[in-house]
Amino acid sequence: MEKQNSSELRSAIEELSLLAVINLNNHHPHPVVSDNDHKSHDTYLPIKPFISLCNFLLHFLDKIGPTMAVLRQDINRNIQRLEKMHESDPKLYTNVVEMLKKEANEGTSRKVTSSSKAFLWLTRSLDFAANLLEQIEKDTSVDMQQAVEEAYESTLKPWHGWISSTAYRVALKLVPDNKTMIDILTSEAKDEETLKNDIKTFMTLLTPLLHDIHSILETYGLDRLKAT
Repeated sequence: MEKQNSSELRSAIEELSLLAVINLNNHHPHPVVSDNDHKSHDTYLPIKPFISLCNFLLHFLDKIGPTMAVLRQDINRNIQRLEKMHESDPKLYTNVVEMLKKEANEGTSRKVTSSSKAFLWLTRSLDFAANLLEQIEKDTSVDMQQAVEEAYESTLKPWHGWISSTAYRVALKLVPDNKTMIDILTSEAKDEETLKNDIKTFMTLLTPLLHDIHSILETYGLDRLKAT
């Protein structure tokens, strides 16, 4: 059998490495005006590696099981929105920031079906995964239900409405126990130590990327939006 689980995480590491290199080579300061009329610096964020990273997130949630079905559905729908925008003009929308600019100029960025909101919620979903993976890397014996709950409370709950929060509280009861979860994550990997090292590398690359993305969201006045 192929080492699918291990290769998924390492493929995500490769995508993050690519994003880091591209961002470093293309980070030229261009003034951008947000909804609040504040100037900031533009950033080049290529859409394809970002979508690949979000697809890794889908595979990761599949490992947690049906408890993450609601989040998985949201992520999949938001990926499709970004892909649709990209396909409408592949040359222009190779950069996620160009999508945000277009919708900000049109006044459509806060619409429920906008690419801007899709990007916002994908980022928050990555925040959730990052929080959970960091807990697992620190302690593979962590109580998995407690870890998922803590990740949710820290990253997604502040932006969810009552209906979404209720759905997640119910879903938490279906989180697999620690042994089951760690067995799933390490079933195709060499051992727990390899898994922890891979997660550490992943987080080293993901953390600065998320910091940059949150700066982009703040620039466009999207960072404080809640679910409607």
